[in-house]
Amino acid sequence: MILRFLTSGESHGKCLNAIIEGVPAGIRVDINFINKELARRQCGYGRGGRMKIETDKVKILSGVRHGLSLGSPICLEIENKDWVNWQIPMNTEPVEFTEENIAKIKSKEIKNVRPGHADYSGALKYNHYDVRNILERSSARETATRVAVGAVAKSILKEFNIECISYVNQIGKVFSNEEINPFDYIEKIEKSELRTYDDELCNKMKEEINQAQTEGDTVGGSFKVIFKNVPVGLGSHVHWDRKLDGLLAKAIMSIPAVKSVEIGMGKDVAASFGSVTHDEIYVENGRYIRKTNNAGGIEGGMSNGEDIVIIASMKAIPTMKKALNSVSIDKKEQVSAHFERSDTCAVPACSVVAEAMASIVIADAFLEKFSHDSLFEIKQNFTNYIKQISER
Repeated sequence: MILRFLTSGESHGKCLNAIIEGVPAGIRVDINFINKELARRQCGYGRGGRMKIETDKVKILSGVRHGLSLGSPICLEIENKDWVNWQIPMNTEPVEFTEENIAKIKSKEIKNVRPGHADYSGALKYNHYDVRNILERSSARETATRVAVGAVAKSILKEFNIECISYVNQIGKVFSNEEINPFDYIEKIEKSELRTYDDELCNKMKEEINQAQTEGDTVGGSFKVIFKNVPVGLGSHVHWDRKLDGLLAKAIMSIPAVKSVEIGMGKDVAASFGSVTHDEIYVENGRYIRKTNNAGGIEGGMSNGEDIVIIASMKAIPTMKKALNSVSIDKKEQVSAHFERSDTCAVPACSVVAEAMASIVIADAFLEKFSHDSLFEIKQNFTNYIKQISER
């Protein structure tokens, strides 16, 4: 793996951090672009109160000079504005156990676990009796750092005209099977409260969210992420852990609440004959072309030059006002699950996080293929490769 990153930080801690290794020298790292990506993650109809508190902004602490990457690790930091209200319960230093401080810590302790969350398994695995020690890190708040890292990965891909977009095609029972080219609807999707391309569809989705909110419930959905101008040959067929579709599936599935990932036709291949499933290849004016893209741009674990199409489904968020039956892990008693401030629907935000994770994977595969020390060297290798395959 060339492009690697680690994140740290808790949902109500001082800040979130990311360290990125493997960014070539000479990549323009635009802080305004990263902040715009962070803002996209915070948008969406159905988001909760946390989005009214946080306005995520990144600080670049190292690895960049005068806006250009140095080739050394890049350190990013995102401040948690809500930290001001959590300085005693979430302090990294030992605190004085005064009566007031103990009361503040006790008020934030959680014993009742939430079905569908990391609470139960995490508390048992790490031997915690205060579930806050689990939910602070397992919170989707951590995905802010992934979006920041993804923005850097996108900056690498943009140097080679590789673009991506995501859009929501289902919220709850409201869905659209219409096949569109989302790059024709970029402006509309980015302005939409639910990252959809159709106003009527968006309104029906909002009604679904409103119903869930009224009932104290939550709702999930699905989305697509599409990349264009990806060259042939990223990934490999020779080992299981180098296959591009496997790496993308792993990255997207790692996003909290994502429960399925599909490439191209996805699950629909189960009901199709091979003559329908596979994308026939033609020659026109000396070029290889496809008239379909059921493979979603990946065959044999490698990109084939067509658009890469990823579909993912996100479950309804497990934190809800209409609490599910659960247990307290300190007393083994039947209780109602804990409720923490939460979203009713976060599918649009999840699609932005998925863009980031997929961009990291594709950028890593790109650097593996074309070298990774400097942008100058990569461009030379890329140009030679494109010339080579165009002559085949």
